[in-house]
Amino acid sequence: MPITEPTVTRQINSLENPTTTITFLTGSEPETVKLTEFLEEARACASVLQERGVEPGDRVALLSPTNHDLATAIAATWLAGATVIVLPLPMRLGSIESFVEATVHRIRAADLKLLAISGEFTGYLEPEPGDPQPLALTDLMSGDAGRYVEPEVSPDQLCVLQFTSGSTGDPKGVTVTHRAMIANLVGAHQAAKITHSDRFMSWLPLYHDMGLIGLFGTAILFPVDLVLGAPQDFLARPRDWLRAMSDYQVTGCAAPNSAYALAARMLERSPGEFDLSHWRIALNGAEPVDPDTVDAFVRAGESCGLSPMAPFPAYGLAEATIAGTFPEPGTGMRTHSLDRRALEEEGRAVPGDDLRLALLGRPVPSVEIRIVDDRGEAVDDCVVGEVQLRGPAITSGYFRDPVATADAFDGEWFKTGDLGYLIDGELVICGRIKDVIIVSGRNCYPQDIEHAAERVEGVRPGNVVAFGVRGSRGRESLVVVAETKTPQEAPEIARKVATHVREWSGIPVKDVVMIVPGTLPKTSSGKVQRRLCKAQYGAGELKKITSLENEIAS
Repeated sequence: MPITEPTVTRQINSLENPTTTITFLTGSEPETVKLTEFLEEARACASVLQERGVEPGDRVALLSPTNHDLATAIAATWLAGATVIVLPLPMRLGSIESFVEATVHRIRAADLKLLAISGEFTGYLEPEPGDPQPLALTDLMSGDAGRYVEPEVSPDQLCVLQFTSGSTGDPKGVTVTHRAMIANLVGAHQAAKITHSDRFMSWLPLYHDMGLIGLFGTAILFPVDLVLGAPQDFLARPRDWLRAMSDYQVTGCAAPNSAYALAARMLERSPGEFDLSHWRIALNGAEPVDPDTVDAFVRAGESCGLSPMAPFPAYGLAEATIAGTFPEPGTGMRTHSLDRRALEEEGRAVPGDDLRLALLGRPVPSVEIRIVDDRGEAVDDCVVGEVQLRGPAITSGYFRDPVATADAFDGEWFKTGDLGYLIDGELVICGRIKDVIIVSGRNCYPQDIEHAAERVEGVRPGNVVAFGVRGSRGRESLVVVAETKTPQEAPEIARKVATHVREWSGIPVKDVVMIVPGTLPKTSSGKVQRRLCKAQYGAGELKKITSLENEIAS
């Protein structure tokens, strides 16, 4: 679709009488508004921002649960030509202290023009001299759309400052320009073959790139109907996700692998309860795709009319705006079967039958990809190396962090830190460079160990971490940390995990630690934090139920 000026502000204002709607599931009752009405609300909100001195290029931070007001304020910030920063919320009750610390860090690093907070969070942040004074989010909702003036915005001004989740280190501010966001969403729109007849649903956090840009951004820029839920509601009532998919005849939704594992269990318990026949894009991303989980999801969804071609395993990251590679829609999950030993010992994807990895499709328009070895030289198909990206959708760097920016690039290529290979132009991801566990000369990928452990009954899927620890002779040994909801059975579960992992991988397990549910370290977007978990293990800070360190033979 033609876009004459590559700015988000211009694109929103150029929409002509869109007939699409946004349905908010975030209140006591569902609320459906026409996009035209929603954008008038956003222009009224933008007029308040402008009256408070917000100009193109200024940074506006928002702290709120997902709701109508937050969505309006995000769109208003873009309409004002400013940079939106949606601050993460605490994922778990035990993380309030770290939440406050991380929020203050982001606020000060972003050099804000304005900070708006919903009422329930006003008591958590106490501004110090030099900090912006928080404004109640509701105070932005009293403007007049007639006073809004469309600003002149450069395509190279920042549209989003997306702080990384912190799963691989301290959060850094990824800069996303108007040009990059438009380029990436146009590419994703084309690759996913989205039409105005599609309807999206999202319960992903609006402080995460997939929720903010991939779903909400697409819905209002290239309008499609959107059903918007809140992550806190999904965590409390996961069945509501499938109920909404059914009731609103949703065609596209995105979720991490662990959510599809949960959906599979719900569908198995309630065969035929939902109508999922409209679901054509079940995007699986944000964490490694487990083919067994996708297979279970498809089998369980068959009674609800779910197409086996709906799974849509993809690759993306904040530094690529959001979308990196997409498969061809309607082809379902496709996998590459290979020999695990050759992958781990030789770094080559050799055909075999003891490991399946998901094919994640080809680069979307606006993104180029290459795989390089340790010397930065491109490698052949089926050879494992670092995934690197370039193109108009790739970030220009990290906000006011020239050192991190310089470290992240090899010339014009962004170094993702992910290990993978190409096969016939399609991407396969193996793991992250810094997370690889080296045992007896084998490069073991922690997510494979974690998926194996998750198959043991009693282990909570999506709540397992595997890492290596060095012994007195400098050799690495394998440790698995997992949550369970059946603490009385934890010792037996731990022994089963150790046995299953050893039989599956051929690697002896030094320790299996079962911990209290809700205490595994995770980022604000729900990704496991392997390095933090490893540090807590070494410091004896994990909330253990049981440990088998002294029972497992090395």
